[in-house]
Amino acid sequence: MLHNNTKAKNTPLIIYAILLIIAVVAMIALKRCGNAHFGTKAGFAQSGGDTLDIGIEYSPITYYTYNDTLGGFDYDLLRLISSQQQVPMKFHPIVTLEKALDGVQKGDFDLVAAQFPVTAQNKKQFLFTDPVYLDRQVLVQRKDPKNGKAHVKSQLDLAGCTLHIVKGSPMKERIEGLSREIGSDIHIVVDDVYGPEQLFLQVVTSEIDYAVMNEAIATSLAKNYAKKVDVNTAISFSQFQSWVINKRNAELCDKFNEWLQQAKESKQYQRLTARYFPNNNQNDISN
Repeated sequence: MLHNNTKAKNTPLIIYAILLIIAVVAMIALKRCGNAHFGTKAGFAQSGGDTLDIGIEYSPITYYTYNDTLGGFDYDLLRLISSQQQVPMKFHPIVTLEKALDGVQKGDFDLVAAQFPVTAQNKKQFLFTDPVYLDRQVLVQRKDPKNGKAHVKSQLDLAGCTLHIVKGSPMKERIEGLSREIGSDIHIVVDDVYGPEQLFLQVVTSEIDYAVMNEAIATSLAKNYAKKVDVNTAISFSQFQSWVINKRNAELCDKFNEWLQQAKESKQYQRLTARYFPNNNQNDISN
């Protein structure tokens, strides 16, 4: 009996170990792909000439690699702009949001494409392009295996909970405000190692109970765990998601806004939004 209990306890760890191995293999493939077709952060040097250095966050919505396929809404949209405007772009995949933002601050990147909403606080540090898409932050939690229901059904249920977020996420301020609104402590753990995909897997394997991330990412990842994970509790309102540019580079920001508007008027853009946001109306930012 003791053997069976021990085996049951170890099962989540085994699953997590397998998922971690898969993630490592994916990152190795990403690095190889980066060396062949992209830039790499190590030994970074500006490309020079007309080439734009793009820091792009590795996530299911922004940029991903699967076998020999590269994709992601931001990646495909940037490639569309590059093709339309005949502007060469060099992509530098970034795993953590903090590194991406640090890169644009230092001037390593001309632009950063990442899950980073436009807020009044963020505008003090960066320039933002016109909206690329709409998204909001949601809670990732496991369902009760007995009844298939989630423990947290509203923001009021977050009292006393510990929420995990990636380092650099603007959700820290939102959760702190939410804690004041409900009149109870909500504990925050800022992860300075992993991105949203890894936090999602930690919830799946019971290593942590709750994580907060963008709905587009959470929904994409939850497709394979529909019976186990719930992503239906909103933590924030819908927010504009835009690309980030150094505060000192207003001219480049103006150019990208022109290019983005032209891209939004194309049929290719409509196909991209239908592909990556099939259940999320993006019409409010198309014009």
